[in-house]
Amino acid sequence: MERLGFVSASRFDRQERFAPLGAEGQARLARSRVLVVGCGALGGALAQSMVRSGVGTVRIVDRDIVEESNLPRQVLFEPQDIGQPKALVAARALGRVGGPARIEPHVRHLDGELLRELAADVDLVLDGTDNLATRYLVNDHAVERGRSWVYGGVVGSSGLVFPVVPPAGACLRCLFPDPPPPGALPTCDSAGVIQPAVAAIAALQAGVALRLLGSPRERRTQTKSRLIELDVWSLECHGIDVPRDPDCPCCARREFSFLDADTTGEALSLCGRRTVQVRPSRSTRARIDLVGLKARLATVAQDAALLDGLLRFRIEDITCSVFPDGRALFEGTDDPLRARALYDRWLGS
Repeated sequence: MERLGFVSASRFDRQERFAPLGAEGQARLARSRVLVVGCGALGGALAQSMVRSGVGTVRIVDRDIVEESNLPRQVLFEPQDIGQPKALVAARALGRVGGPARIEPHVRHLDGELLRELAADVDLVLDGTDNLATRYLVNDHAVERGRSWVYGGVVGSSGLVFPVVPPAGACLRCLFPDPPPPGALPTCDSAGVIQPAVAAIAALQAGVALRLLGSPRERRTQTKSRLIELDVWSLECHGIDVPRDPDCPCCARREFSFLDADTTGEALSLCGRRTVQVRPSRSTRARIDLVGLKARLATVAQDAALLDGLLRFRIEDITCSVFPDGRALFEGTDDPLRARALYDRWLGS
């Protein structure tokens, strides 16, 4: 998508009056390129913030389509967008904002190969995804290339923000050395989520992004490796400094197992059936607690039952069978991208 054209000198006047940014920082934003991974709740808010702030190129990648349940918290979508690819709808909505940004939508599933392609020339990666496998993949790539990224996650009324600024700061694996097995953590689909939590976490991520992009290169490494947890329901906020782990497999030993192994898993449409099989990420394969998963999905799943070593349940028009090794079958679709997205939403990895 081409740049949106003429921008008046007064468009960013108030932003330039903010002393830590100023006119020089605004000029740096205009030269910057950002990759937003996922354009749902967090990603849509982040992409909108980057475009409105005057970032030069905003690249968006998302494999999913708009659903009705997205509308309460995903700011770029309207009812008429249901069933359309999120990345394309987001690009149209952002285009109406105007300004100097070049918006580049990609309706694709992000794996290691595509990440190397899309992030080859960016200054920053922003996490708007909904699954841990992709986050560990992004972390590997960022550390390998010495490129900053900002982690963000929201469930319920609370969320986390953590900037990764290699080579000086800690990385995601210093904080969380290994991802949990699929189904071990609550997700937005099992525990719910409210829009104010999304807005608050996206705002913190965007603030870090503008600081990193608008600051001179020599000052970017001064950004603290600090994990922020914010709950908009209880009005609690906590922060902890995260030291760099001298034995971290990623940033210390430089072992990029998620990037090398393609941690995003596999989705395969089964011939002759409206069924897609999804395998878990190779680096996170572990036996799933099917009893625990059944309990976590109790409020959203229908007809959930443990049958002969597997968990079978139905949500909306999809029937899912989950096996102890993490493999899952999605009946009611022949779209591998949709099945992979549902796997991430319902099983959490």
